[in-house]
Amino acid sequence: MSRTGKNGQSVLRSKRHWEELAKLDPCWAILSDPRRQFGGWDLSEFFRLGSDEISKLVERAEELGYQRRDAALDFGCGVGRLTRALSKHFNRCVGVDISAEMIRKARELNGDIANCQFVLNESSELEQFERDQFDLIYTNIVLQHVPTKPAILSYVAELVRILKPKGLLVMQIPSAIPLRRLIQLRRRLYIFLARIGFTGSFLYRRLRLHPMQMNYVPQKRVLSFLKQVGAKIVKVEADSMAGAEIESRTYYVSKGT
Repeated sequence: MSRTGKNGQSVLRSKRHWEELAKLDPCWAILSDPRRQFGGWDLSEFFRLGSDEISKLVERAEELGYQRRDAALDFGCGVGRLTRALSKHFNRCVGVDISAEMIRKARELNGDIANCQFVLNESSELEQFERDQFDLIYTNIVLQHVPTKPAILSYVAELVRILKPKGLLVMQIPSAIPLRRLIQLRRRLYIFLARIGFTGSFLYRRLRLHPMQMNYVPQKRVLSFLKQVGAKIVKVEADSMAGAEIESRTYYVSKGT
């Protein structure tokens, strides 16, 4: 899907909300710990947690037999928390995000790391990347915020496309969300009040509302789609990344023989 298709239109609407979040509270938008909301994240702790997460990821990849360390992609990089950590393990690391403000902050915070590059992508495709580019692709607590299931799967297909043969894609996607969590009243109220003229800063800081969306794709549908796009399913694990009461899965995916 291009920017002008249904997926592209929904992604562009979502982009506006992520631009707002990037200006209001970027670290909390990435790691939504209620104790760290409203600018409460300490950057050293924020990046240390990213380093710990990537160390565990690299160890898990090695256990599964994936050890190539040329190029890595951090999809939904935000301010570069995980891209920065990946740079310790790979020769070249690329962080990609839909928000221009997130990319600006990522470049500012990681400008001293020579093997990190940060790229803006405003489409439901990743057309700026040629196929078979990356040895490792990682995306965690990102696809759950993509506005529609078809748009999530569009990104999945693109991630498989740009993965090198025998590379490893590790991606987290919620598999089920209870109905009461799907209603997302805070988000709906934020959007309504923003439309009638209230500022994002007022809605977020005074009313404690935000535009962040949660979405899911059932595991059966993800597995079927992966096979459809020629991917090899290495492993599927339950995880708790989407928070309490939300079922979530981490998919380890490869392609080629």
